[in-house]
Formats: sequence, structure tokens, C-alpha cells
Amino acid sequence: MNLLFRRSFVPINKAFQLSYRSFAEAGIKEKIDSIVKNNKVVVFMKGVPDAPRCGFSNAVVQIMRMHAVPYDSHDVLADENLRQGIKDYSNWPTIPQVFINGEFVGGCDIMLQMHQSGELIEELKKVGIKSALLTAEEAKKEEQK
Repeated sequence: MNLLFRRSFVPINKAFQLSYRSFAEAGIKEKIDSIVKNNKVVVFMKGVPDAPRCGFSNAVVQIMRMHAVPYDSHDVLADENLRQGIKDYSNWPTIPQVFINGEFVGGCDIMLQMHQSGELIEELKKVGIKSALLTAEEAKKEEQK
């Protein structure tokens, strides 16, 4: 009788866990959606800008610094729900992840390509952010006149 009770108890427990997980996932999706839509530039990274905890996150931070981009950052290592939630939200398996104007841009490799090609400067312009690299280039041209 005790064995029968345990067998019937396990599926109920699993059903509770699944419904709880679904609720938690729905909550994290709403949280991420709010973060992404309420900030011009958002970086989901490992660590924080002053102390990145992986080389790829550090590379994105350095790119943002070169362009003097104000951005909102979130440490996925501090919250496992956020870490998995952002991967599900963007359908992108790796961290860091960058969003500009509510749109997923990509990770480190894409940010590096955009930086090198000048495309990042153009994307930032679209959201009203003037890159420090553009400002420096304009100042250099003024000096040459």
C-alpha cells in the first residue's frame, strides 16, 4: 500500500514542479521583455562591466567602452533563471547577448564584426547614441582643416 501511495504521489509532485517551472519561466520572460524594451542598449553577460567573468563578456564591455555607450547590464551568473531565460527569449545559446532598441543584435562575435565594419556606429545613431569613436573622428577631421 505504501508503494502504491508513492507511485501516485510522484506524478502529482512532478506535475506541481512542471507548473511551478512554467510559472517561473513566464515570469522571467516578462522580466526580460521589460528590461529589453525599456532600455536603448542592454547586455546580458557573465559578471558585471567592472568585473566580467568571461573573455567574451569582457570583449563586449570593451567595445561598449570604446564607443562610450551607456547600457544596462545584467549578470546571468547571479540568477540561473535569467541565464536560461535569456537563451530561451532570444533563441540564442550563448552569453553575452546584446539588445539595441528592443532587438536582439547578437553576441561577442557579431558585436566585434559590427564594431570593425562601422555598422555599430550606425545602429547606435538610430537610437540616438553618438559613438565616441565617431566624435573622435569628427574632431580629427576638424583639426585637419
